[in-house]
Amino acid sequence: MLIDTHAHVYLEQFQEDFAEVEARAEAAGVDCILLPNIDEESIAGIKDLVKRNPRKYRAMMGLHPCSVNAEVDRVLERLKAELDAGDYIAVGEIGIDLYWDRTFFKEQQYAFRTQINWAKEKNLPIAIHARDSFDEIFAILDDENDERLKGVFHCFTGTREQAEHILNYKGFKLGIGGVFTFKNSGLRDALTGIDPKHIVFETDAPYLAPVPYRGKRNEPSYTKLVAEAWSKTYGISLEEISRITTQNAIELFNLQ
Repeated sequence: MLIDTHAHVYLEQFQEDFAEVEARAEAAGVDCILLPNIDEESIAGIKDLVKRNPRKYRAMMGLHPCSVNAEVDRVLERLKAELDAGDYIAVGEIGIDLYWDRTFFKEQQYAFRTQINWAKEKNLPIAIHARDSFDEIFAILDDENDERLKGVFHCFTGTREQAEHILNYKGFKLGIGGVFTFKNSGLRDALTGIDPKHIVFETDAPYLAPVPYRGKRNEPSYTKLVAEAWSKTYGISLEEISRITTQNAIELFNLQ
């Protein structure tokens, strides 16, 4: 069994062939798919999937940093109400993204810290989006870290030093996806020697498909390709790395 700990399969890219996507995931042994929220508009699609199959699909609630704007207070109020009313396994996808636009950097910091505190109050993990922003995220986490803080750095693509900084928080996993299969990413060297107990697998579907599908639409079945790449790179059997990372996800997100 594998768990795709981060996939946006509720988006329009999957509307035409969702049944086939779902069947391929089942054939690949992907037994559970975790759904991070993006903004107000994505809530309905996530809830529809969970209602359709609450064992296979599990939902997070949060505001993606790229969706943060001048209406941040109003949107956070709406999402907090949804979090309070629903059955959510994590607060996510949250974080800071400085790759596309720095216009609302202060608002992103505010939203990130606010949602961290939601998670600590509810004893939920967080799913962190970090793009061109490790230092800015670390500055907040260094301040907020305590025994209640836990989560995953989704789509980790950082350095060895950044990985060690994250693991020193004690409550975090590294989310590994398609970028791990890219020859020139440097991620394999950065993660050499990292104990698999710190790893969960993900796709970030429909984005960042692994080799040999790089540049095409990603989907949950490709979680197995990431697991196979890890197995070949570090000499651990596919069965063992699947068992370890699945158990990591179950424990982090309280999926029993």
